[in-house]
Amino acid sequence: MSRKDIEGKHIAEEAGDDYLSGLIAIIGPPNVGKSTLLNRLLGTKVAIVSPKPQTTRNRIMGIYHGDGFQMVFMDTPGIHKTKTLLHKSMVASATAAISEVDIVMVMIEMLHPDDPDISLILADLKKTKKTTLLVINKIDQGPRELLLPIMDEYGKVLPLEAIIPISALKGDGVDRLLKELRSRLQKGPAFFPIDMKTDQSEAFLVSETIREKIYSHTSKELPYSSAVTVGDMETLKEKNLLSIQATIHVESDSQKAILIGRKGKMIKSIGQSARFELEKIFGIHIFLDLRVRVEKNWSKDPRALRRLGY
Repeated sequence: MSRKDIEGKHIAEEAGDDYLSGLIAIIGPPNVGKSTLLNRLLGTKVAIVSPKPQTTRNRIMGIYHGDGFQMVFMDTPGIHKTKTLLHKSMVASATAAISEVDIVMVMIEMLHPDDPDISLILADLKKTKKTTLLVINKIDQGPRELLLPIMDEYGKVLPLEAIIPISALKGDGVDRLLKELRSRLQKGPAFFPIDMKTDQSEAFLVSETIREKIYSHTSKELPYSSAVTVGDMETLKEKNLLSIQATIHVESDSQKAILIGRKGKMIKSIGQSARFELEKIFGIHIFLDLRVRVEKNWSKDPRALRRLGY
């Protein structure tokens, strides 16, 4: 989503002539901590996280409000080699962000600086002249002596304006990262009101929260073969209750059986975890009606992908 797209979709807030703003993409291979960084930057959870790779499937927008400036971050799916339609859609979404933003943050892990998927990112970056920063994440997981060779190597292959080592999980280096980003913002409008942290709909937040709990409760192919759609959402003010109906889509009857579990134990656990998380997000009691539906090979069907939001 470019500056023009945002200006057309959202009413920019009144700002002075010296106001600064910028669109910033967070890109990198799967599982390097992009969503963790976005949540850390915003001081609140707007993107789901999981130790499993390829958790993020859609671009997630987060808005950071500062004194006289606004940063609009785009958390993107991990860029990786793939043959499936779902993952091709995810990678296309991530690579498109490079051309749409003002600043690109390339994120890698300190202990895996030569991830083979990084070559795909470098190929795309070499085609653009965007302001580019390298963020080396997870510096809390190993000796800092490893940093200098990594910084030297990447400085040779990319025209980087800054290299910032951080721990998105613990917050180390994040203040410096924000200062580096602020110094590169352009004069422009405040795209979003001060009370907005993300432009995602409530239904999207619900579906992502449920999907996060599927990742944490299940294993093997099941998290990657699951999608979530949200049906009715109704606020019952007299009961201080938000009633939500959602459907988990899987690709086979055997996956449905696993997801429901013996005597419904698995789906109950997923539902309870999601409900607790959603109550934190919305600040209201949640009634969550979860159903499971088989939609055979949805991740390979272009029409099903569009219907499920990919």
